[in-house]
Amino acid sequence: MDAFAWVVSTLTLLLGLVLGAFGLWMLGLKDRFSVLNHENRRTTQELATAESALAAAREHVDSLQSRQDAERQRDADDRKVLQVLAPVAEKLQQVQQQVTVLERDRVEQYGQLSQQLNMAAEQDAAILRTTSSLAGALRNTSARGTWGEVQLRRVVEAAGMLSRVDFNEQVTTSNGKRPDMVITLPGGKSVVVDSKVPLNSYLLAQEIDLLAEPSREAERRTLLEAHAKALRAHVDDLGSKTYWDSLAASPELVVCFLPAESFLAAAVTSDPELLDHAFSRNVALAAPATLLSILKGLSFAWRQELLTDNARALFDESKELYSRLGTLGSHVTKLGSSLKSSVERYNSFVGTLESRVLPSVRRIQNLDPGHDLSSVDGAGLSVPPLESTPRVLSASELLQAEMPAQEQMVEPPSGESA
Repeated sequence: MDAFAWVVSTLTLLLGLVLGAFGLWMLGLKDRFSVLNHENRRTTQELATAESALAAAREHVDSLQSRQDAERQRDADDRKVLQVLAPVAEKLQQVQQQVTVLERDRVEQYGQLSQQLNMAAEQDAAILRTTSSLAGALRNTSARGTWGEVQLRRVVEAAGMLSRVDFNEQVTTSNGKRPDMVITLPGGKSVVVDSKVPLNSYLLAQEIDLLAEPSREAERRTLLEAHAKALRAHVDDLGSKTYWDSLAASPELVVCFLPAESFLAAAVTSDPELLDHAFSRNVALAAPATLLSILKGLSFAWRQELLTDNARALFDESKELYSRLGTLGSHVTKLGSSLKSSVERYNSFVGTLESRVLPSVRRIQNLDPGHDLSSVDGAGLSVPPLESTPRVLSASELLQAEMPAQEQMVEPPSGESA
């Protein structure tokens, strides 16, 4: 019993040991399985991560490949575009060069323009000062009269007229009056030109700048009306002087010269009946353009009169030449008649020689054959007659004086031809 119990105890102990060992092995196996499972999961995760990384790497590689392909294609396209755009690039370079040149020129011209603008500003300032001085001078009656006379002389000389030939200045008339200018007309006539004109109101009106002071328009209009009234009064004064009474063969007209077109335009604008009023007073208002047209017409009339005088002188000379041609024709007719008479006498002489003298010579030779008279009856005495006669005049200009000349000619006696 004790052995059996011991065996049983031993077996139980062994079984316990085996079970304990198996339990321990199972525990170790379980731990190992857990570790392996953990490692498997980790490996699986790492594999999944690696696959993801590989996929990402493949995508990256594909992306890089696509990018490289795209870059290569883009480079190829760029090269093609550059090849196509090479002429354009060359043109652009040329344009750039031209733009550079233009920019340089622009800078230079801008500098010149700035300089010219400065010069223009200085000139404007000088002109303004001169204008102010001129306006101040024109307010002086004496200076204004001198300026008007100078302008009148310039216009007259521009028309081709000469001083002291076609016009005279400051001439004293028979009644003691002194007009500014007397212009000589064709046919010994003359006309008076006056260059004095009132300008005070006009100058005051021009000083008003309507752009800067539009409220002074009424004042400016009033000054221009005063200018027209002053010019009308001056016209009445000129008409009352009756210059034409003191000049020989002068039309009843006085030319009132205004040195500028604007003077007359402003007056006529304010007083539209001013021209008619001036004509009714035997006064002609003339600005430079109008007076120049009148003087051009007078210059043409002078030339026509000169041509008429020359034509008259030429006609007189032609009549004298025609008369002298008649005298010349008479002399030529006399000379022709003399030549004709000489030819007739010569032919008569030849006829007498051949018909009367030479037959006698031949008879003498026949009577005395010993004498050789061949030298006499030969070429020495054989004179041919003249067949040509003077040409008769046929021109009517020369024949008109021929008949009186022929009547005065003395015909040679008929016996001389024998």
